[in-house]
Amino acid sequence: MFENNFIDRRSMLRRSGMGMGMLALAGVLRDGGMLGDGIGASGRLFAAEAASPEGNANSLAVRPTHFPGKAKRVIHLFANGGPSQIDTFDPKPMLAKMHGKTLDDKLKNNRRLGGVAHKSKFKFQKHGQSGIEISELFPELSQHADKLCVIRSMVTDVPNHEPGLMMMNCGDIVRPRPSVGAWTLYGMGTENQSLPGYVVMCPSGLPTAATANWRNAFLPGIFQGTHVDTQYTNPEELVANIDNEYLVPSQQKRQMDLIQNLNRMHLAERSDDAQLSGRIESLELAFRMQGEARDAFDISTETKETQEMYGDSLQGRQMLIARRLSERGVRYVQVYHGAGQPWDSHASIERNHPRLARECDGPIAALLQDLEQRGLLDETLVIWGGEMGRTPTVQLPVSANPGRDHHDNGFTVWMAGGGVKAGTTYGTTDEVGLSVAENPVHVHDLHATILHLLGFDHTRLTYRYAGRDFRLTDVHGHVVDDIIS
Repeated sequence: MFENNFIDRRSMLRRSGMGMGMLALAGVLRDGGMLGDGIGASGRLFAAEAASPEGNANSLAVRPTHFPGKAKRVIHLFANGGPSQIDTFDPKPMLAKMHGKTLDDKLKNNRRLGGVAHKSKFKFQKHGQSGIEISELFPELSQHADKLCVIRSMVTDVPNHEPGLMMMNCGDIVRPRPSVGAWTLYGMGTENQSLPGYVVMCPSGLPTAATANWRNAFLPGIFQGTHVDTQYTNPEELVANIDNEYLVPSQQKRQMDLIQNLNRMHLAERSDDAQLSGRIESLELAFRMQGEARDAFDISTETKETQEMYGDSLQGRQMLIARRLSERGVRYVQVYHGAGQPWDSHASIERNHPRLARECDGPIAALLQDLEQRGLLDETLVIWGGEMGRTPTVQLPVSANPGRDHHDNGFTVWMAGGGVKAGTTYGTTDEVGLSVAENPVHVHDLHATILHLLGFDHTRLTYRYAGRDFRLTDVHGHVVDDIIS
């Protein structure tokens, strides 16, 4: 194989000054106790000791966490659009007494809250030994109340869809930052080298803010989420271009080896190019996926009993695929209800929320039951919620089919499995649901808690970029210890 032994003066200085020289300096400083950070493969310094990838920083290989985590993987069920906590998991009897009245004269000029109180038309009931109150919208999920940890005091920064999604997924409403899934994959690697470690399912299109929701940002490209359009039922349509129609496998393998040898020669002259290295890793992953991806997405191989439990519906297929991916070692699976913002019920909430809940109630209950039966729930963190909640009021004049506006102060997210306290509620909102009354949980706190359950100190899982150590929670976030078992 031809090898280029010539380098220019600039490359020589870069390699000498920032390559082996930096490694040697770091070693001397660390041995002398003057350097507390770890060092990455290309000379980048990391603030995390155990969690920073050793060897190839772009690799998907399994890596040790800071401490033993209770969860090994995450399934995030995203109710994009913002479901109403008042109509689902946070009952407010006082709204029935205040129905049609102004909640506070000070709110008259508030665009979102300046209308009148609007009671929920849905009945709540206590379920399980825990007595968690859940709306009649979720009759099947209610049977699993003792598995849930319901956080009723969530807070985000801006009550609008795109910034809300960016905050919930990436921890920042403006700046391009890596998503939770990308950080998880970067820190842990994946248990299956033949499937993407981070899969995102959204049928018939994309959510608001599109692919930014699962971006890698400054992390190497191998950690970006892989989108799957789950409107399709054929595995070959779910994962496009899975077959090579022009080469038999042995020929394709030889072609792949040649291309990757050329790629690595090119990378050797650019050893600090994390994006290039990530693309090389992605190419190898795409080749390996040909053998396993079709099987992972083919739910026809499941037993008739399992298929009937999930139901023959789009949401049923999504939940079943999520379980199949998780049990095959995919580290982070995110499932969106649909394209755009389906839970965004500004009008006709009494018709739209029941329809949306019917679509996902049975499949979510089936997912929890299936994970438990297979012994996977204890090590799989399941999360459900939207990017924000909805107001306890409706705007004036009250229409014939009223809905609720966006609300950022006191919405609900629930979690199950993966080390959370089952059968509990945490945090409270005031008697009419205007704001958090006790134990607020900011999205940064939720992220810190998710990482803790996975085995990470969120302040130490960092990546050096543009001269600074970045992390998912930036300079914020506290682990919510009271919801950890």
